[in-house]
Amino acid sequence: MTVSEPKAQPRGAQGVSMSDLLASCAAANAVSTPPKPAEPERPSADAAEKDARGVRRDAA
Repeated sequence: MTVSEPKAQPRGAQGVSMSDLLASCAAANAVSTPPKPAEPERPSADAAEKDARGVRRDAA
């Protein structure tokens, strides 16, 4: 080491609490996880009865 190079000094703890660390991990996980695909809608019992009787519903 030459005279012009500064000596390395150890860094102290940054003061991050465990709860803050866990919260940041949970937030990162929530942001990076893609949404679940939507489940297909199930027809109601009323709609099933109408279909069984031959009653048609007009589409919009």
